[in-house]
Order: sequence, then C-alpha cells, then structure tokens
Amino acid sequence: MKNTIKILALAILVSSIVSCKNEKSPNYVFMPNMYESVGYETYGDYEIFEDGQEAMLPVEGTVPRGWMPYDYENSPAGYKQAKDSLKNPLRYTEENLEKGKELYTIYCAICHGDKGKGKGTLVKRDKILGVPSYDDIGRAITEGSIYHVMYYGINSMGSYASQTSEHERWQIVQYVQKLKADLEGKTPRLDKEEGKKPEVHEEKVALHDASAEDHKKPAQEVHH
Repeated sequence: MKNTIKILALAILVSSIVSCKNEKSPNYVFMPNMYESVGYETYGDYEIFEDGQEAMLPVEGTVPRGWMPYDYENSPAGYKQAKDSLKNPLRYTEENLEKGKELYTIYCAICHGDKGKGKGTLVKRDKILGVPSYDDIGRAITEGSIYHVMYYGINSMGSYASQTSEHERWQIVQYVQKLKADLEGKTPRLDKEEGKKPEVHEEKVALHDASAEDHKKPAQEVHH
C-alpha cells in the first residue's frame, strides 16, 4: 500500500514537471534583454537615439513590404496614358466579378449607385453632386482609367490604394466594366478557360510610400 502511494505521488510529480515545460523558450534566461526588447513610446525622448526622439522617418529609399510601383503619374497626362494603355491582368471570370461586386458595394455604390448610374445614397441626399453614369458617352471610361482613378483618387473621390489591394482594384474594374456594359445594353465580357492571364499579388499599397503624397492631388475633372 505504501509503495503504491509512493509510486502514485512520484507519477504526479513527474507529470507536473513535464506539463510545465515550454519547448518554445529556454529553461534559463541569463540575459533577458536579448529576448525581450525594450519598449519605447512613439513620441518619447530617449538619449539612445541620435535626435533624441523615438519616432523617426524611415531610411531614404525604404518601401513598404509588398509594395509594387505604379508607373503612371497623377496628372492629366498620366491619366490619359493609363486610359489608353493600362490593361487588366486578371481574367474576366464569374469569381472575379462576384468579388468585384462585393468590393464595389463596399467602396463605390454609396456614390456611384448599385447600377453605376451615379445615383448613390450620398447623391440622392445631395451630399455629393455631379457623379456621372458609367455609360456617359463623353467619358468613355476604360480599364486603365478606372484603375488610375481608384489608385490616386480624383475631385471629391479619395484614393483607395490603402483600403484595397492591386488584385481587389482590378476585380472592381471588372465589375464596373460589367455595369457599363449593362447600361449600354451590351453583353458583359467573360474570358474562356484557355489563355489565362497572370493573377496579380494580394498586397495592399500603403499610403506612406513614396508616391502616396501624390494620392491627394487631383488628376483632372473626370469621375470614376
């Protein structure tokens, strides 16, 4: 009986020791500062930094992780160049159109309307004026012009480069093109399985990159 109690007690002790082991960290920490970094307040003053302040600008030439360059300037000339030459790298599929519709509803419909006629909720409430329909003959929007305006923003419309990824913006472009075709009484484009176009990356463009300051500048009097 005594041996049984001893064995049971030993088993409990061993189990307790094993269960407390953390294989992700060493058992003994001789220099804790090597494992746990010192926390600094963003706008605090510290002698350890050259200018005494923790909040410093990134090193010159720094770009955000996942950032991809956009080769068209935020100017009337850049807008025209994008309108004429920039093409959607995604295939026109039901999946992309469905995702584009979801994103359009979130970011665009409140001004442009569910059908793309420029009669969104804010327009109906007279909060924003002058949002044209996607089938406006005088505008003749293209894949490139739609993307360019989403990237930089224009007039009362701000940039959506920080809220959406490159991939998502092109999906929105597809859905806007569908709405345009519907308004014009045309058949929306859908690509066949063969000849797939490469899908672009999912990373979002951070507004603090080198080109972000240009996002706030208007390009020309054209609405997306």
